[in-house]
Amino acid sequence: MEVFKNRRMDRTEFNDVNLGNARFINVNLAGATFEDVNLSGVSIQNANTKGLTIFGYDVHAWLKEQLAKDGCHLD
Repeated sequence: MEVFKNRRMDRTEFNDVNLGNARFINVNLAGATFEDVNLSGVSIQNANTKGLTIFGYDVHAWLKEQLAKDGCHLD
C-alpha cells in the first residue's frame, strides 16, 4: 500500500481513479465534490457532517434527528 502523508493535494482532480479499499485518516475533504462515485460499503466514523448534502438532502440535519431519537446528540 502506498502512503501519502503530510501532502497538500487541495484543488486536485481525480478522474477515472480507483480508490477502492483506501483509508482516509485525518483528511480534510471540506468543499470537495463527488460525482458519479461508487460509495457502496463506505464507512464514515467521527466526521464533521455540517453542510454535507447527498442528492440535495441535508445529511447533518437527518443524522441529528436520528441520533436524537436514540437519545444521542450531534454537534
